[in-house]
Amino acid sequence: MPVKVYKPTSAGRRNSSVLDFSHLTKGKRREKSLTERLHDKTGRNALGHITSRFRGGGARKMYRKVDFLRDKDGIPAKVAAIEYDPNRTADLALLFYADGEKRYILAPKGLVVGMQVLSGAKCDPEVGNSMPLETIPVGLQVHNVELQPGRGGQLARAAGGTCQLMAREGDYATLVLPSGEMRKVPVKCRATIGEIGNADWQNVRWGKAGRVRYMGRRPHNRGTAQNPVTHPMGGGEGRTGGGRHPVSPTGVLAKGGKTRRGKAASNKFILRRRSPGKHVSVGSGS
Repeated sequence: MPVKVYKPTSAGRRNSSVLDFSHLTKGKRREKSLTERLHDKTGRNALGHITSRFRGGGARKMYRKVDFLRDKDGIPAKVAAIEYDPNRTADLALLFYADGEKRYILAPKGLVVGMQVLSGAKCDPEVGNSMPLETIPVGLQVHNVELQPGRGGQLARAAGGTCQLMAREGDYATLVLPSGEMRKVPVKCRATIGEIGNADWQNVRWGKAGRVRYMGRRPHNRGTAQNPVTHPMGGGEGRTGGGRHPVSPTGVLAKGGKTRRGKAASNKFILRRRSPGKHVSVGSGS
């Protein structure tokens, strides 16, 4: 699906682009039985405290109930439509099962209207089919991977996301995640064959601040521009560099600092950590 660039009729149009959406099913609106109103939490938790800053507003959205479990084993389903989802970067595929049930799934690359998908250990490893890792051939690309059997897919769910099944040994399979991390996952966990579609989403240029506000992201205030009682990097006369390594309002390192608990139970499943960001120089030890 190509990215469309408009003529620069205004300052916002000059540097903006949009997806062309030619891959979506024409004239198909959302399945009302699989949607519900999504109420914006504006970054607040159950107590009303802001735990994620700079969130709020944006366009109203209806939430699509996506089937991350893929637990209808042995029942064939036909792809009825490929739809846009305002709540995620990936597109959705609407499935009509042979028993009359309808469900949404994440649309993998190469899945088109009219194709048939299956779930279960005995289906073929084809695009869109969901299988346990113990029956998937080694080397295939998978997405929507479970971390615990029956919990539903949690890994590789964004547009263009994919994991590669590298090996199997005993009760665990080895996967390489999109971040580069190598991790062990129980072989009883399910995964869907293929790569998530809509990979061109990362090439879209927003062009103006308003398009980011549509997504519910409010302006970000720099820590150095705040008062010292509000942020550890605030205060001082004129513009300053903060006087220390960048941190969050609570003093947690923001660039390169390790935030994972050293005694986390899942540490034993991580064989190789993801590579550090560009801000961390090679050989710095951070």
